[in-house]
Amino acid sequence: PYPYYFILQNEDKFAFAGIRIMFFSDFSYMEELPGEIEFELLPGEKYKYETSFVCKYRGEYEVGIKAVVITDFFRLFCLKSAVKETKKVIVAPKLIKIYELKSISDISVMIQRETVTGTTESDTVTREYLHGDALKQIHWKATARNQKLMTRGLHGEEKSGAVIFYDTQRYHKDPKIYLPIENRILETVLALVFFLSEKSIPVHAYYSQNEIRQNNVNGVSYFEEFYENINRISFDKNEDTKSSILYILQNGLLMDKQVIFFVLHKVDYEILEMTKPFSENGVVIVFYVITEENIEDFRMMSDANRRIIAIKPQDELEEVL
Repeated sequence: PYPYYFILQNEDKFAFAGIRIMFFSDFSYMEELPGEIEFELLPGEKYKYETSFVCKYRGEYEVGIKAVVITDFFRLFCLKSAVKETKKVIVAPKLIKIYELKSISDISVMIQRETVTGTTESDTVTREYLHGDALKQIHWKATARNQKLMTRGLHGEEKSGAVIFYDTQRYHKDPKIYLPIENRILETVLALVFFLSEKSIPVHAYYSQNEIRQNNVNGVSYFEEFYENINRISFDKNEDTKSSILYILQNGLLMDKQVIFFVLHKVDYEILEMTKPFSENGVVIVFYVITEENIEDFRMMSDANRRIIAIKPQDELEEVL
């Protein structure tokens, strides 16, 4: 809640009755309102009302008084006067602290950082080659046998930490539609990163702002800087989420991670197909899809290594994450 007050003042020579106040209410609300009270002001008289307002979403928008409506004594006419200089605010995202990550509760111990000692030795276990694997680890006999590139698994190969990719593409022109979704995307990312940081799990967060950018959070002490970066994120209709995902998948940026979180506004078969090689090779992939749409068909495709979770903008993150 942020303190707010307004003053009604009659600077005319005539008395006015039936004065009502209209507030911006799509993205914020007043904690205490005059309600349906109609004010009467004599010449030179003024009235001060103190309250506070709460912003619903991260972003930039107008709050406070939108217009003043004056009705004459006989209720014959109504005059509406818009406020010329409205109050515009820039709202930072809210940090929602969660104490359990239900989506990976069965593997949470696995992603704790482990100290690797000794020399890494090659194992006979092989898996299909992924973009970014070292060429020296290709198992040529297994490749010939399977007729596709195979790479060696490694004893002691460290797979630690988590990766988060979040969507920064704007999908609509109407702020009433895009603000709640964009707000919940960033709140979800903040909640995930803070939770993992408190568990001393290193996090690598990827997003796009005309190019792929990365933030590394290696503990709670790094979180404040990450929060400030999130606060500066801008959503853009020209961002290409699929191309961004493909880039980080093909450039070996996720090879040594055990869990990859995607926080998206939309998921489709193409994205699922792009991430399939990772889930098939033991990487747990969690899709958090922020949407009002029904994605039950995709949720039914969830399995142990690929988990698809729908989140509505109004859902409580403590319950759905």
